Amino acid sequence: MRTAITSPILAAVATLSTAAFSYAATDWSGFDGDVLILGEFHDNPRHHAVQADALRVIRPRAVVFEMLTPDEAQALDAIARDHAAMVAASQGYHWSNIADYADVLAASPVIVGAALPRDAVRAAFGDGAAAVFGPDAGVYGLTKPLAAEEQEIRELGQFDAHCDAMPLDLMSGMVEAQRLRDAAFARTVVAALDRYGSPVVLITGNGHARLDWGVPAALARARPDLSVTSVGQGERQEPPEGVFSWTLNGAPAPDRGDPCAAFN
Repeated sequence: MRTAITSPILAAVATLSTAAFSYAATDWSGFDGDVLILGEFHDNPRHHAVQADALRVIRPRAVVFEMLTPDEAQALDAIARDHAAMVAASQGYHWSNIADYADVLAASPVIVGAALPRDAVRAAFGDGAAAVFGPDAGVYGLTKPLAAEEQEIRELGQFDAHCDAMPLDLMSGMVEAQRLRDAAFARTVVAALDRYGSPVVLITGNGHARLDWGVPAALARARPDLSVTSVGQGERQEPPEGVFSWTLNGAPAPDRGDPCAAFN
């Protein structure tokens, strides 16, 4: 059985989302920013449907996907913007359920991949995010240690995400891997803006979408001139953990079984 986190610090941060809206009340037509980050639970069909709807209304210049490597994105970018064609083309990709994003992909004018090689993420675990990221590490905030309070929150969050099955003292490496990915996704968004223009949409998990320490925080350091909106998506009536520009709550939750079964 998964053990709930009892840290008062983590519990406080989980309730800080700015505003919540129902799906029925969502109107994307007023968006006029540079970057829209659409968070999700990766296996929630309603979240994917909302993302596809948003893309059809906003019509961004490019869409960056956490789930795709640059090579995978380039291959899918050549596919007809059709649900069935995207499903057929996305078989065997490293992200096992990328076919579930078929409508999101079909609504993307340009498909950009942001996923890092696994060996880079593993290297960050041991060597730190800054060492792996490269010469722009300071621009994206990776050379500065996290505040002690945030470090504790993030380590406890990783401990819970891994069902308390790994030693807590290893979680600092997990945090470094997460910081690397946040900064790398932000760098890919900036590159997409420079190449294709504004707006750019990022499709990513809620953890990467949070304003307080995810991709938006890295963008704020590297490109403070950008107008960035981040939307987190919850399930049932529970908002996602973290701080967002606003959240969408009320999506049905798929039957996932026991999320910790793999650790037992």
